[in-house]
Amino acid sequence: MMLVLLLALLFLNGCGHPKQAKVSVPPPPPIADAEQPASAQPSDKVNQEGTTSSGNTKNRRSSGGNKGVAAPDLHESSVPRGAKPLMTETGLASWYGPPYHNRRGSNGEVYNMNAMTAAHRTLPLGSIVRVTNVKTRHSVLVRITDRGPFIPGRIVDLSLAAARKIDVVQPGVAEVKVELVESPPSAETGGRWAVQIGSFADEHTATTLADYLARRYRTAKVLHFNSPVGDWWVRVRVLNDDRRRAQQLVSETHTSQGSVFLVRLD
Repeated sequence: MMLVLLLALLFLNGCGHPKQAKVSVPPPPPIADAEQPASAQPSDKVNQEGTTSSGNTKNRRSSGGNKGVAAPDLHESSVPRGAKPLMTETGLASWYGPPYHNRRGSNGEVYNMNAMTAAHRTLPLGSIVRVTNVKTRHSVLVRITDRGPFIPGRIVDLSLAAARKIDVVQPGVAEVKVELVESPPSAETGGRWAVQIGSFADEHTATTLADYLARRYRTAKVLHFNSPVGDWWVRVRVLNDDRRRAQQLVSETHTSQGSVFLVRLD
C-alpha cells in the first residue's frame, strides 16, 4: 500500500512541471548587414540628366546622351565674406517644384527642385543672389538658373529646397529682399532681351496674338509655346535682342487676358 501511494505522489509531481517546448529562433543578422543603408538596394532612379527624383544630394554625372555634363550642385552657393550687394530689390517670392522638376531650365541645366537655385526675369543667368525672408529674417544664397516668375507682383521663384530654408513653402508666397551679390556680366548693360506675354488658357488665343505681333513688328521673331502646366505663352524677340526695343514693346503692348513681362534671355 505504501508503495502505491509513493508512485502516485511521484506521478502528480511530474504533471505539475510540464516540459517547455523548444522554439527555433533564428540568430540576429550580422552587424554589418543591420547597419547597411537602404541605398544599398537602389530605389532612386537616376535619369539621363543625372538628377534623382528622391532628392538625393549627391552631385552625380549623367550618362548616355549627356555624357560629360555635370548635374547641378545641390549645395548652397558661397560668396566672399563681406561681399556687398550690387543691387537690391524687395517684393514677393514664390516657389516652384513639380511639374517643372527634371525639365530643362533657361540656362540649359535640368531643373532640380532640391538644388539651391531660383528663377528671376531680368538678372543674368548664373548670378548669385541672397534672398531674405523679411518676416523671419532667414536667408539663402541661390544661383539664378531659370526665368520667372511670370506673375505680376512677384520678383523671384525659389526652388523647393531654397523656399524651405527661408520659410516660403508653407505660405506659398512671402515678402523677401533680393540682393545681387555676384554676377557674370553687368546686370545693367548689355544682355539679350525679349518680351513674354501670357498666360493664355487656349492655344488659339496665343496664336492669334502671336500672328498680330508678327505683322506689327516685322523685324521681331514671335513664337508661342506651351508650358508644363498646360497654359500658353507668347515670346517676342525684338531686333538684335535690344533692351530698349524690348522695353518699348512692353509699354506698347496690352492684352485683355495675359500680362506682359520684360525678360532677359542670357
